Amino acid sequence: MAELVRNIALEAAAVVREFPVKGKKVPFTAVDTVSLRLYEGESLALVGESGSGKTTLSRMMLGLLPPTRGDVQVFGRDISTYSRLDLARIVQPVFQDPYASLNPRKRLLDVIAMPLKASSSPSKDEVRSRVEALLRQVDLPVSFAERFPHELSGGQRQRVAIARALINRPRVLVCDEPTSALDVSVQAQIIELLKTLRAELGLSYLIVTHNIGVVSELSDRVAVMYHGKIVEEGAVDAVLSSPTNDYTRQLLSAVLPVDPDLARPAIAAAIPLL
Repeated sequence: MAELVRNIALEAAAVVREFPVKGKKVPFTAVDTVSLRLYEGESLALVGESGSGKTTLSRMMLGLLPPTRGDVQVFGRDISTYSRLDLARIVQPVFQDPYASLNPRKRLLDVIAMPLKASSSPSKDEVRSRVEALLRQVDLPVSFAERFPHELSGGQRQRVAIARALINRPRVLVCDEPTSALDVSVQAQIIELLKTLRAELGLSYLIVTHNIGVVSELSDRVAVMYHGKIVEEGAVDAVLSSPTNDYTRQLLSAVLPVDPDLARPAIAAAIPLL
């Protein structure tokens, strides 16, 4: 039987990102010749400790930071050839801190609708209809459209951030530590929501995290970064049960307990590594 050919949603090809260092001739290399593919419809976790380069790499794959060398492609096309609006219709971020990423002076109706208004000229009725439909989809009452961010809990704000990311019906979400600002019980709820949305909408996820429990629950594949390089990559179950790299083993050793049936960390007990 012929192998199913999957489209590549996001691809980094031998990307390097350097930053100048004051008083030094040699720049700091945050990402060092990394190649990575996110396939359409899959969830890929990019994991590593703080300073490993994972956030810098994700910013390049979002188009927020140009690579010093190498290329980033979105569905087979160089990311630099997209306009900001066209790229935003395809790839959207979900940030770590849902309170910091939401305008505290705006009602949630306007917060969620902002990307839609920036990319088109919708009527008031269309805006309200789309926002209310998304509130239902992220399991929030439609009455929340009239609330302000400070009136919501952390988990509710993250649901609003996800709704805002989905307003223009993107194909890819880049989630940068999407649960780290939440307590454990709320983390599990947000993970279940992301899993449901992926199944319903056919989304592709790039999940940037240092929490192995999130990797275990939310991803199909995992790439481990260390000092700007990918040191291990593979299917989640294979990497978590039989890691081949010493650094990956160290990351896993920091997470207890391990589910004996799945040979991987249990989400309810998983703790951030840093």
